[in-house]
Amino acid sequence: MHSFDLIIIGTGSGNSILTPDFDGWNVAMVERDVFGGTCLNRGCIPSKMFVYAADQVEHARHADKLGVDLSVDGVRWAEIVERVFGRIDPIAQGGEDYRVGLDNVTVFRGDARFTGPKILQIGDVELTAPQIVLAAGARPFIPPVPGLDDVGYYTSDNIMRVDAPPPRLVIMGGGYIAAEMAHVFDGLGSSVTLVNRTSRLLRFEDDDISARFTEIASKRFEVTLDAAVDRCSTDDDGIRIDLTVEGSPSTVHADAILVATGRIPNGAQLGVETAGVTLDDDGYVITDAALETNVSGIWALGDIVNPDQLKHTANAEARVVSHNLVHPDERVEVDLDPTPHAIFGSPQIAGVGVTEHELIESGRAYRRSIQPYGATAYGWAMEDETGFCKVLADPATRLLLGAHIIGPQASTLIQQLIQGMKFGLTVDQMATQQLYIH
Repeated sequence: MHSFDLIIIGTGSGNSILTPDFDGWNVAMVERDVFGGTCLNRGCIPSKMFVYAADQVEHARHADKLGVDLSVDGVRWAEIVERVFGRIDPIAQGGEDYRVGLDNVTVFRGDARFTGPKILQIGDVELTAPQIVLAAGARPFIPPVPGLDDVGYYTSDNIMRVDAPPPRLVIMGGGYIAAEMAHVFDGLGSSVTLVNRTSRLLRFEDDDISARFTEIASKRFEVTLDAAVDRCSTDDDGIRIDLTVEGSPSTVHADAILVATGRIPNGAQLGVETAGVTLDDDGYVITDAALETNVSGIWALGDIVNPDQLKHTANAEARVVSHNLVHPDERVEVDLDPTPHAIFGSPQIAGVGVTEHELIESGRAYRRSIQPYGATAYGWAMEDETGFCKVLADPATRLLLGAHIIGPQASTLIQQLIQGMKFGLTVDQMATQQLYIH
């Protein structure tokens, strides 16, 4: 049995816990995959680099309406992959080398599993510590479709490292990963088909945003809605995917499948319940506001605890856990309100606060305003006909309750609204008590 002061399971945001305050601690770090976690290696950082390349293709496709004739002479996929991972992979390796080189840190490679209270097994090695941080993230959910394993599939973990864009790519799912990867692969060489089990893409967004994105995507990709995937197999035309669409049988063929049907937390894989840690019905670790679980000395952060599964929330949670480990008598609580998000497809989408549907369901009074991009000078310049900003406010307090944007640079434009919400500005103050660049 190897004893430590602290064990950190997962090297994504968990890696940022170790500030200089921990230089005197004997720390174990456990990682079963690439050092640096999902965001660095197979999530938001590489995906944005691919998205930006695909954006250039989309700009060229639509430049004619501006009176400019542009064309794409070719896509050098191998160079794009090398540009992305040639930069990222050394960062991941460098992060691991740095931790391994520290006198007070021991890195263990492999799957960890609790075998008792604060006892972890990794292969033949047992570890224990009075303080343990669960930062082991989440993994793609794979639906139990007959034949799917036999024909093979990609997930967001590996699709960006394919040797070449498949000629025909079927994406199972209609969430943010599906939206971003559809944009990437359509822009960089694939014919994309989206197969979604509900009637709208991005169904967790505000209804107006979801409806607009579904409309736009249906003009760009093959989109099959209200579709259940019954079986996958192979025939003379490649991968055959049998569907039931609105009650009727249908078939689509592909050269590759991307499964983008959601992500599930890794708490059960770690066997945290053996350590006494409680999971909720969806498998997320339950913590208090200081991010400590029901077991004293076991903490959790990131995708293993937060259904939002966002890197910026995980980083904020890591700062809280780091502080509370070093200052047990001066604990702080995590504050993630309001939590914004963005989808880097085409067009971009960003949101913060509640949706109109949630306000209707709660019975809360509200006022709404929708402003199209095309009603502004720069919207005119872009000839944008689909983008808009939607804001929802409390009629009594005049405080912003929610904001939702679809259109170019939505992820940047929403930041001023996030700031206004965070610091309690009224919509009137945000709209009139500052100068906006024209």
